[in-house]
Amino acid sequence: MSTHDASTDRPTSPVGPRDSSRTPRFAGPASFALLPLLETVGTADIAVAGVPFDSGVSYRPGARFGPAHVRESSRLLRPYNPAQDIAPFAVQQVADAGDIVANPFDLDEAMEQVYQGAAELLTRAPRLAVIGGDHTIAYPLLRAAAEKHGPVAVLHADAHLDTWDTYFGAPLTHGTPFRRASEDGFIDLTASAHLGIRGPLYGKGDLDDDARLGFQITTTEFIEEHGVSAAISRMKQRLAGKPVYISVDIDVLDPAHAPGTGTPEAGGLTSRELLRIIRAMSDQNIVGVDVVEVAPAYDHAQLTGIAAAHVLYELLSAMGAGPASG
Repeated sequence: MSTHDASTDRPTSPVGPRDSSRTPRFAGPASFALLPLLETVGTADIAVAGVPFDSGVSYRPGARFGPAHVRESSRLLRPYNPAQDIAPFAVQQVADAGDIVANPFDLDEAMEQVYQGAAELLTRAPRLAVIGGDHTIAYPLLRAAAEKHGPVAVLHADAHLDTWDTYFGAPLTHGTPFRRASEDGFIDLTASAHLGIRGPLYGKGDLDDDARLGFQITTTEFIEEHGVSAAISRMKQRLAGKPVYISVDIDVLDPAHAPGTGTPEAGGLTSRELLRIIRAMSDQNIVGVDVVEVAPAYDHAQLTGIAAAHVLYELLSAMGAGPASG
């Protein structure tokens, strides 16, 4: 049993997941990876939080059920990660903070609630790992991250740019969060990058706008032609040791690997490729992460939920190995 530091209410040794040799993984509450709740440990190094919100989607809804689905899909995760040679829950206290409640009928109020919820959690854990929800939530999460760290280098894994201007006149949707975040000064314009972009655009001007907003693009075509190692090298040069926020839209994966999402695009990454890229980011100063756009109504056999759970596990492992963990 761990002891506590009374000055911080933080366990002096991390409290890990429930012991699956005593309680079957399929029994009990589905916290992420069977981790303890934040209310139990008091404070943590990383808080995992859900945002069950999808009022910003432009096509298929359902990502509001993503946090519960990813947590349920994470039951089989184990405490030691051999690929990164780290036990991510032993080197840092990670706890599940439950969900941030967001108004499903008022998008502006919802975004303020997500920001306030994230800011409050950051008083109890210096870093957040958020499960969405649709990609609109990246805007308030980046607002909270930039308030703490200054403009952050964003590594955005997605099929889509998400730097469009408006949809039906609405300035904030799941297709616009990185444009608004760039315009509002939350993003480092010299060090941010997209990964996995593919598929049709509205026009060539979308690419010009995206470059002006501060992003370098690594497409799936680039990865097919030059390989994953070249893509990793390219992105690391771009991130350049800055505070990094990693945002993963699960539709960066090909629909064969992640069918349960709202705007699927053919020709995506394999789950193996994405996990390899995330592992390579373990030497970066990762200050926050999110995994979004899991829509379980379109999933089957938990394919998308399991992929998202493993993506978040690798992100937590990379956070435990990186500079910010010290």
